[in-house]
Amino acid sequence: MTAVFSHGRLRLYLLKLLDDGPKHGYELIRLLEDRFLGLYAPSAGTIYPRLQRLEVEGLVSHTAAGGRKTYDITDAGRAELRQRVGELTALETDIAASVADLSSLAGEIRSEVRGSARDLKRELSEATRQTRRARWEAPATPPRPTSTTGPQAELLDELDQRLAAFTAEVGRLMRARQFSDTQLRTAIRLLDGALDGLRRLLR
Repeated sequence: MTAVFSHGRLRLYLLKLLDDGPKHGYELIRLLEDRFLGLYAPSAGTIYPRLQRLEVEGLVSHTAAGGRKTYDITDAGRAELRQRVGELTALETDIAASVADLSSLAGEIRSEVRGSARDLKRELSEATRQTRRARWEAPATPPRPTSTTGPQAELLDELDQRLAAFTAEVGRLMRARQFSDTQLRTAIRLLDGALDGLRRLLR
């Protein structure tokens, strides 16, 4: 859990959210996620035990319909909010600062991921170029057959097709989502290993 909600402050913020109107647990989770711009969301295992404790203390109550509990603040809960208005104001200030910090960190991570993605694309392009070059550049020794007719020509064409399909598929996967630095570094190592294997094979 983010440190902004340490020392019982999440409990206080739940009362604040319920003071705006009755809500079920997942509504509260979604409201918290929205408040943190999607960068943090508490789990159900974090929210529901606190709601149960607030109910035991008489600060919230619930009604059940369709297998879902809807929670509402009680008069005692509103009284606690009034008593702790200074704490709530400080909490809102801390949340705003935390959101700003998380947004800045997310921006840095996105920049790093974009840079890593560009590096991966360069590595992939170079691997493809070198593999294709290995087909057309005859080595000095030992001499190899230069004929590209019959079954060998078909296999070489299939290799070209596989390379093109491989490049296209990696490009599709990279456009589909964002990756962590660890994932990108691992992908680069895999490409390097595949390229080394092809170099040894085609020498």
